[in-house]
Amino acid sequence: MTSPFQSPLFSLLLTFLLLSSSATAWKKDEFRNCKQTPFCKRARSFTPHSLPSLSASDVTLTDGALTARLIPSQPIESVVDGYPHRPLLLRLSVYRGGILRLEIDEDPSFSPVARRRFRVPDVLLPDLDSNLRLYLSRISSPSSGISAFYLGDGFEAVIRHDPFEISVRRTDTGETVLSFNSHGLFDFEQLRAKNSEDEDWEERFRSHTDTRPHGPQSISFDVSFHGAEFVYGIPEHASNSLSLRPTRGPGVDHSEPYRLFNLDVFEYLHDSPFGIYGSIPFMLSHGAKASSGFFWLNAAEMQIDVLAPGWDDPVKPDTGRIDTHWMSEAGVVDAFFFVGPGPKDVLRQYASLTGTTSMPQQFAIAYHQCRWNYRDEEDVAGVDAGFDEHDIPYDVLWLDIEHTDGKRYFTWDKVLFPNPEEMQKKLAAKGRKMVTIVDPHIKRDDSYHLHDEATEKGYYVKDATGKDFDGWCWPGSSSYPDMLNPEIREWWAEKFALKNYKGSTPSLYIWNDMNEPSVFNGPEVTMPRDAIHYGDVEHRELHNAYGYYFHMASSNGLLKRGEGKDRPFVLSRAFFAGSQRYGAVWTGDNSADWDHLRVSVPMVLTLGLTGMSFSGADVGGFFGNPEPELLVRWYQLGAFYPFFRGHAHHDTKRREPWLFGERKTALMREAIHIRYSLLPYYYTLFREASVSGIPVMRPLWLEFPDDKETYNNGEAFMVGPSLLVQGIYHEGEKTVSVYLPGKESWYNLRNGVPYAGSVSHKLEVYEDSIPSFQRAGTIIPRKDRFRRSTTQMVNDPYTLVIALNSSLAAEGELYIDDGKSYDFEQGGFIQRHFVFAERKLTSINIVPANLGEKKFSSDCIIERIIFLGLPSGMKKAVLEPGNYEVDIELGPLNIRGGSNSVAHTIRKPNVRIANDWALRIL
Repeated sequence: MTSPFQSPLFSLLLTFLLLSSSATAWKKDEFRNCKQTPFCKRARSFTPHSLPSLSASDVTLTDGALTARLIPSQPIESVVDGYPHRPLLLRLSVYRGGILRLEIDEDPSFSPVARRRFRVPDVLLPDLDSNLRLYLSRISSPSSGISAFYLGDGFEAVIRHDPFEISVRRTDTGETVLSFNSHGLFDFEQLRAKNSEDEDWEERFRSHTDTRPHGPQSISFDVSFHGAEFVYGIPEHASNSLSLRPTRGPGVDHSEPYRLFNLDVFEYLHDSPFGIYGSIPFMLSHGAKASSGFFWLNAAEMQIDVLAPGWDDPVKPDTGRIDTHWMSEAGVVDAFFFVGPGPKDVLRQYASLTGTTSMPQQFAIAYHQCRWNYRDEEDVAGVDAGFDEHDIPYDVLWLDIEHTDGKRYFTWDKVLFPNPEEMQKKLAAKGRKMVTIVDPHIKRDDSYHLHDEATEKGYYVKDATGKDFDGWCWPGSSSYPDMLNPEIREWWAEKFALKNYKGSTPSLYIWNDMNEPSVFNGPEVTMPRDAIHYGDVEHRELHNAYGYYFHMASSNGLLKRGEGKDRPFVLSRAFFAGSQRYGAVWTGDNSADWDHLRVSVPMVLTLGLTGMSFSGADVGGFFGNPEPELLVRWYQLGAFYPFFRGHAHHDTKRREPWLFGERKTALMREAIHIRYSLLPYYYTLFREASVSGIPVMRPLWLEFPDDKETYNNGEAFMVGPSLLVQGIYHEGEKTVSVYLPGKESWYNLRNGVPYAGSVSHKLEVYEDSIPSFQRAGTIIPRKDRFRRSTTQMVNDPYTLVIALNSSLAAEGELYIDDGKSYDFEQGGFIQRHFVFAERKLTSINIVPANLGEKKFSSDCIIERIIFLGLPSGMKKAVLEPGNYEVDIELGPLNIRGGSNSVAHTIRKPNVRIANDWALRIL
């Protein structure tokens, strides 16, 4: 039976409405603010210590954890909002690395309802509990009211019993680093049975009503970061500021908290605290003394205030800490405190809970070409040929929703794409891949096998009445697989098998869009909060994690397709904590304007700080038509994003890099060539991110934590430890000020000219590049040959660029594997550490022994060694082993056409990249 939503008339009307919306700016009144959000309005009404205080009783050590009951400090008969306050259960545990976990939940033995509050599954690493430890330093007597225990080297956690408060402090000085409930803002709305006097069991917004079948169940509390000068994190928001600006308190004009609620926001504002596509409730602080972090594992809507000094006492503002107020609609308290002490320590601690970035295939970190939509196979072939004709490398061509048969995913339009396998094989012959889009909305069409199967098996999310949820998205009437259910995720994963996804090949990868989930006729363009998931979980409890589970299922589908041997590539728009384990993300539907170019940097930096290292923004802007100057500047900046993709809306003019005149084509070609030459360095950084959690693209303060000038710099960034990049963010800009941190020099990538550190330099702006510098004391590996794709670069020789510091020393690393399989997990890789000191360059093997039986070898050689900062007069060097002499000559800084800059160069040393060797300058 055909739904009225499947009629041609409806499809035409829906398309008209959607396209009309795309031409208008984001409307603020389409999304709820705090005053329109009951839990946020409630929590924001609290003042310090105005709530009934709680005390910790029955404090004991059980199974390696400290447990207690939280009861009102007043008699148990006291009530909150007319309901008795029942005891809450508290649990404190410690993990290796100095991580404190706090859990607070209702005591089921006292609950008037059978329901349990939702805890987010499958986000924390599965072996986390094996790292559990708790060393109690003391539990006080009830009269002293203090319990304390060790966290790690130099830190301890302290729980004050009455009024209840938790703090983390240094053991040597007693200085507090983090505190919880120090302002008495902890509030926990407990589950209760409905009675005739309840009036708040529904939420209304505009024309929508969400029922609250279990009543209000919000949680809020305060967290303070002591010694902090700035706080960062809690994506996803668009903001010109790298740090999180205060949202309440003295001097704050616009009082909206930072919202974490995954939303499909058309043309989002470039500077706003409103939530967009993803949510990671992880905040980290930094200051001259130390760094710390806080993570709340909760997938319900969250609102977070950053409080300005004096918010609690305008007369005596405390500037020695940053206070924050965390508010959530539902869930439990499952929170983690990270003590650092350094910023990279905090990131490693967070990664030890939620995982590190999965190691991508090499093609995935190269350039991607995308548009909504490439029309047909002829269009695909023409775009592919255009890159070759204009000597521009690329690795991946993308297809949006129009490639499908009537918006049915896992299908192809038989007229426009009649030979999909042949199309993919033609790309693969050049070493290129294809990505197709697979979204979570399934067209409700009885002739669509996927819909029939999901309906028969009962695999869809249900509405509040228990029927399959039916909402509008691109196909019209649609339903959504319930990805919280592991069985359904497995079913979904099977759909990517070559036998099931007809027309797919092993060189096809996947793009998950609209997975917030986006529902065009839903409240705030998302699924109603009272929809029901697996285990009777309300959508309000897991909304921010729906896209995470969808991303997980798609990634596992590609993993199964390749029998566990082929690393998946799946790009997702929605994300949550832990999404880094399943692929890349991007910043969504940005606009072709200078403001969105500028804001892309703090957005991508923030994603990296919260685990999502593999991220980027649509180069050129998704909406609108960029002027050629803007497009060139975006390519020059985007070439340094971890994820580098050009993408555009179907209403925009075509913007392949060769469509803007010969000069502009040359500039964009050069930007893309720079990225390809730096791929060995980027791949090495992705390896570091996959091991340690340290992002590829980094704020300056992550590498220079003591330099206060870097703490809120969101215009420049580091790529790894060795490169600094400053974007050009204004039309016609002639000069730009660039701050170069540290005591050592920086070498301009364009011409090798050195610039002093710890100084702001006013630099002339050139059209052929943006300011970018190599840090003195570093060695960067490159590949400089022109190729069509990464596959054709595999056997190309390497160049080492050695930037010497004031001690004439430098070091760097190179990581190589087969670029696609998991053999590296069993030792199948090469990792070299290059050290230049005392006029000698040494290549050292740093692959740990006994990793496994897999081996990887390479016959690639080093064809050039370039020195920056080498004193004049050094003309000869000797290579060992072999003890043969080579010349040091002046040569080009790069081998691309038009380079006039020269540097001291050793040509054709011809040593193998995988071998131990040394080069001694005479």
